[in-house]
Amino acid sequence: MKGTLLVFLIFISPAIVYAGGGQSKYKYVVKTGLDRLLKDKFDLIKGKRIGLVTNQTGITRDIRSNIDTLTSIKDANLVALFAPEHGLMGCKQAGEHIKPYKDTKTGIQVYSLYGKSKRPTSQMLKNIDLLLFDIQDIGARFYTYISTLKYVLEGAAECGVKVLIIDHPNPITGNKVEGSVLDTAFSSFVGIAPIPIRHGMTVGELALMFNDIFSFNGEIEVLKMEAWQRDMWFDETGLPWVAPSPNIPNLETATVYPGICLLESTNISCGRGTTRPFLLLGAPWIDGNILTRALNQKGLPGVKFRSTAFIPYSSKYQGERCEGVEIYVLNRDEFQPVRIGLEIIASVKELYPKEFMWQPPQNGSYGFDRLMGTDKVRKDLDSEVAVYKIVQEWQESLNTFKKNREKYLLY
Repeated sequence: MKGTLLVFLIFISPAIVYAGGGQSKYKYVVKTGLDRLLKDKFDLIKGKRIGLVTNQTGITRDIRSNIDTLTSIKDANLVALFAPEHGLMGCKQAGEHIKPYKDTKTGIQVYSLYGKSKRPTSQMLKNIDLLLFDIQDIGARFYTYISTLKYVLEGAAECGVKVLIIDHPNPITGNKVEGSVLDTAFSSFVGIAPIPIRHGMTVGELALMFNDIFSFNGEIEVLKMEAWQRDMWFDETGLPWVAPSPNIPNLETATVYPGICLLESTNISCGRGTTRPFLLLGAPWIDGNILTRALNQKGLPGVKFRSTAFIPYSSKYQGERCEGVEIYVLNRDEFQPVRIGLEIIASVKELYPKEFMWQPPQNGSYGFDRLMGTDKVRKDLDSEVAVYKIVQEWQESLNTFKKNREKYLLY
């Protein structure tokens, strides 16, 4: 009995076992900017009329909502809420516009930053002394919370309102960058700044960069995290995970998202409308066994593929049987999501040249080009340029980006 107990105690030691193999070298130590604000930085907001840009991810380490916490503190005067894409509670689907309304629980006005206006207007900000930005990003350029961040900084600067950034971890680490750096000719709400697809920065660091490169000259302050290190994955922080949007339910999905999201601009399903979004992909015209064999034969680092079939209950190919692959990330430190996304597209194009299609252009540009931040990658894929060559071509711009971002890094 004593031996059994000893084995059990060893098994539940503080080391964190994570998907992708191995154990974390970290303890549960990270505190977000919100935890620090409530503990020892409350003077930053005391006596001020506060506007809060947030969603369901704005919580403390002990899983208290920032809205509930601030409305319960006597000296915190929360007067307005601002919601990004997916809404204040994160339940709206991608692309679904949101109208302003009164929060039924608190009676506070909720302004949508994903509706008629994506930027806070002077009317919205007229009774606000300080804007707090408290949203968990996932580390991909086309995930629109950082686009909202850019517009918040712009609108606040024009109105002379200070912005306090409540910093959060980059959940897929802060030391890995990947993908093409956006050409500003392809700027859009899914590509707001000249950064790579996987940028390896926190929202606080991005705020400093945006304020500088866009010459907003606004008054901003970043409330840094405590004990976060750049090579940490989210499950090494000890912080509670809250799904930042309906189709990013966990860290595993966030890990593949920077590359698999690229398939959304094609006629391949990314598994929306299934229990495994962005980890399942396919189409009614794909043979899963053939595609699986082709992808596994490439020997891509950190990943394997399994043949599968699924029927989406919503979104692309709703109600139709699709065959394709399920993605298994075996070593997330070696895994290159953007390259994997391009390798999948290249394989499907080669195997099914008559069936594969890019989404038709809208307003003069392809959706794929807006996601990639350039039209060169699509043209190279159409010309059957090998993916490894495409990846090699963006290395110089990535190195320049990494050098330029150094002055904004806080950790």
